[in-house]
Amino acid sequence: MTARLGNNAALAARMMELGFAVPQVVAHRLMRIAAAGPRPSSDDWNELWLMGAEKIVAYGESCNAMALEVLRANWAFALSFGPGWWFSFPLSARSSSARTRRHIEQTALAAFAKGIAPIHRRAVANAKRLGKPRLK
Repeated sequence: MTARLGNNAALAARMMELGFAVPQVVAHRLMRIAAAGPRPSSDDWNELWLMGAEKIVAYGESCNAMALEVLRANWAFALSFGPGWWFSFPLSARSSSARTRRHIEQTALAAFAKGIAPIHRRAVANAKRLGKPRLK
């Protein structure tokens, strides 16, 4: 139980960091776009291109991480019906359904945590990078 609480607390902390980092990055980029006006500099164009490209890459990494986590969990679940399952009849429906429900809940949380990691990593790095004063 404490391991699950620890994982949930880490996920909650990661989501809080993401909640603070994203508005900072969006505000900085919108101010940069507004300050650039109708003729953005090459640095502004590079930042705009980076903004779009990193979203596509983060989305791909996120989908891949979630799919791999669900695949791993489904494989582990399928293998849990090994010899112990065949020789333990009659199974109690209540214990089996509770175990299945717990597995599904843990899988969903693990897949969400794996999927949010690339987005969190980029958003926090962007907040740090864009928060530094630029020297001209």
